[in-house]
Amino acid sequence: MYEIVTYEVLLKRMLDRVPDTIDKREGSVIFDALAPAAAELAQMYIEADVILNETFADSASRDFLIKRAAERGVTPAEATNAILKGVFNINVPLGSRFSLGNLNYVVAEKINECEFKLMCETAGAEGNRYFGLLIPVDYIEGLTKAEITELLISGEDEEDTEQLRARYFATLDSQAFGGNMSDYKEKVNQLQGVGGIKVYPAWNGGGTVKLVVISSQFQKPSSDLIDKLQTKIDPLNSQGDGVGFAPIGHIVTVTGVAETRVDITLNLTYRKGWTWEDVKGYVYSVIDNYFNELSKEWADSDNLIVRISQIETRLLEVEGILDISGTKINGLEQNLMLDKDAVPVRGDVIG
Repeated sequence: MYEIVTYEVLLKRMLDRVPDTIDKREGSVIFDALAPAAAELAQMYIEADVILNETFADSASRDFLIKRAAERGVTPAEATNAILKGVFNINVPLGSRFSLGNLNYVVAEKINECEFKLMCETAGAEGNRYFGLLIPVDYIEGLTKAEITELLISGEDEEDTEQLRARYFATLDSQAFGGNMSDYKEKVNQLQGVGGIKVYPAWNGGGTVKLVVISSQFQKPSSDLIDKLQTKIDPLNSQGDGVGFAPIGHIVTVTGVAETRVDITLNLTYRKGWTWEDVKGYVYSVIDNYFNELSKEWADSDNLIVRISQIETRLLEVEGILDISGTKINGLEQNLMLDKDAVPVRGDVIG
């Protein structure tokens, strides 16, 4: 707003107010007296512009956006710790610690014989990425096998600034109140491990609510995550009693998205010197990325559609592929519309 109010502009305006009978040339007494004042005023206008930008939520930096969002009861989600499944040859003590790469894990809870929940000590999505053999931090007698085999609940990074800004504006667009759809979406989307949600009111009669969720990795959520969400929202042993954050009288059922296997047949023309074995890994990666993009849109769409045109367009960017035709999805040369509560996963790909 004040970009045009520069030092030069201010100094000229000040000198213009001085009678022409006085020497106003650079180096004169009046010039040297006004120049420092003009410099300070220019700095004040710069600071005023910053303050103005920090006043509004759409232009505020993170620190001031947090202050503005707090007025609506919106706070940035903190980083959370990943929960993973560890498999051992013996029952290891709760609280024992293991390392994998640069990360450490602590045994948090027993699942079955020789199977435990491990919590990554480093908060954030970093804890979701590594699987394999563990090294005990302290000696455990009789231990010969220690391995992370499965991600149970995703760790999440601290909410970034633009996500917080969007969530703040969402509170202005729709009012969450007493268990309406906006209320469920707002509360459940803030829970650890949740990447999106669809709400089905009165799905099994009056007072019933069905919540279908997708994990923060945009995949089918684990049974542990579903159980954790069910307990927070409306515990099974006291449904409808308002023990969770669901209102009294709401019988809430939490389920996860389904996964639809998508088999793809490709008729590829390769560049000279290339074969299917050369491009296979790239093809898998392209398809997985496309399916992940679709899964990110699941919560805001009626039905996801896997499109042949999208697959072919993306694969033509793979080095080694010259042309593609006759692509089939699940044996048919047509797009595949998924169930409203399903996301795609790669099945067999034949090139």
